[in-house]
Amino acid sequence: MGKVMGFKTTLRRCLDDERGATAVEYALLVALIASVIIGVVTTLGLGIIPGFQAVIDGLP
Repeated sequence: MGKVMGFKTTLRRCLDDERGATAVEYALLVALIASVIIGVVTTLGLGIIPGFQAVIDGLP
């Protein structure tokens, strides 16, 4: 009977532990921020290329 109570206690402790959920939330937040940064850099990068080309063409 002691092993069953120990299992229940361990199971309850694992279910009450929110550290894993918090880590997943932070990972999702980091992934979202990274995808936004990649999208912005890609968009701006493609928009800046013609400007740099104009400068290069204007050099002697």
